[in-house]
Amino acid sequence: MIVEKTQIEGLLVLKPDLYSDMRGYFFESFNKEKYNDAGMISEFVQDNISKSVKGTVRGLHYQAGTNAQGKLCSVILGKVLDVAVDIRFGSPTFGKYFSCELSEENNLQLWIPVGFAHGFSVLSDEAIFSYKCTALYNKDSERSIIYNDPELKINWKVDKPVVSDKDLSAKRLKEIEKDFRY
Repeated sequence: MIVEKTQIEGLLVLKPDLYSDMRGYFFESFNKEKYNDAGMISEFVQDNISKSVKGTVRGLHYQAGTNAQGKLCSVILGKVLDVAVDIRFGSPTFGKYFSCELSEENNLQLWIPVGFAHGFSVLSDEAIFSYKCTALYNKDSERSIIYNDPELKINWKVDKPVVSDKDLSAKRLKEIEKDFRY
């Protein structure tokens, strides 16, 4: 497995070892020992899968308090632009984001630790997005930042974003609580 650190401390891009032949391919999408060795010392308690159409933007989501989640993200079908925003107050990269394309072709994964808001946009006709979480979903702990916050200036690479009403009512970065300290 290849592990690449990003310019934002804690975020990792992972490329599992892929074994392919005339039948197709095989790779370990998670191996606790290998991922712990890569710096992801976490227990996963919930797996989520979403299916979305082209142009969909989901996010930027996070949970606060004891329900804060680390996420290991990947794509089963299609292609997305995966985005993580550093919301750890006091971090030298607070308010900065990292993005990368995850797809069924590249088999990349993005490790997003606690202290980041997360979202993605769908670049293919449809996408099936999968992510493992280190804490269970809790509605009372749910928070979000508006996807088109002018302070963040995220290029989602979609022309006409399809966004839920819930995500359209999210806060701007400058309005969020100081839920995470660096």
